Amino acid sequence: MFQSVFNITSPSNFEELALAIFKHQLDHNAVYHKYCLLIGRTTPQSVDEIPYLPISFFKSHHIVSNTTKSEITFTSSGTTGMTTSKHHITDTGVYDLSLDKSFDITYGNHEDYAVLALLPHYLERSGSSLVYMAQRWIEKSKHPSSGFYLNNIDELAQVLKTLQQNNQKVILIGVTFALLQLAEKFPQELSQTIIIETGGMKGMRKEIIKQELHDILKSAFAKASIQSEYGMTELLSQAYASDGINFTTPPWMKVTTRDANDPLSLLKSSKTGGLNIIDLANYNSCSFIATQDLGKVLSDGTFQVLGRFDQSDIRGCNLMAVE
Repeated sequence: MFQSVFNITSPSNFEELALAIFKHQLDHNAVYHKYCLLIGRTTPQSVDEIPYLPISFFKSHHIVSNTTKSEITFTSSGTTGMTTSKHHITDTGVYDLSLDKSFDITYGNHEDYAVLALLPHYLERSGSSLVYMAQRWIEKSKHPSSGFYLNNIDELAQVLKTLQQNNQKVILIGVTFALLQLAEKFPQELSQTIIIETGGMKGMRKEIIKQELHDILKSAFAKASIQSEYGMTELLSQAYASDGINFTTPPWMKVTTRDANDPLSLLKSSKTGGLNIIDLANYNSCSFIATQDLGKVLSDGTFQVLGRFDQSDIRGCNLMAVE
């Protein structure tokens, strides 16, 4: 219905579509409708007045904006006994479009790369949006070496060495603890490789700050580009930081910050607060989400993730903070 979100060309275009999607979700998403009524925000005149649904609702409610049967349900990772988020996807084609368009904007043609995914544990459960994304990249790359490398770090290290010798461009996407294992065991020059860390220790190692992680990876993998990805189960879009710190969103995604003491009030740029996300690709669920992440949005529209609210559940894909 709203696939034109992937063709946004201006702020006014974004605002027009955001208000249209808000109206659609107010009318067709029972949970969001009730929430907007309770806080008295049902007639926003601008994007800044649109209310954000607390992300915890994805744990306790069925968040959809149509009556179509779900094609897949993405679930968040969590420790035993933890209530996980569920994102019911009624049209996987929308996620495919978001992934493809975002990759094209950020990295170019899939077929220019060998895509290697180091995502142990995520492959052991169904419903991981991160695994779905990596699988999509792998299939689109069409390179014979592209694939998941599970816990086989020895094989991955050899593949990286061969691809480097062949001057083949590589994207290595992985969770923190697995990338650290690779760095400790097989340091090597990777001038042709983009390493994308998605966060996540999964209880396997002591948590470290992002800068420390990136310093270790830069030392182990000389000349590699160390980057970061910001995404979550409840979103169909991701942001990427080419410098590992400052995240850039695709045109259909926008991040703002809210006052920690007054969650309905937005903060000016460079002020630290709770991160709110508009993901217009989420038009079949909820496009306006108040996360449990703390951060700040810079004047150029990029944003930084600085941590999480106290006593909020630890998220498997996004555990670290920068200094």
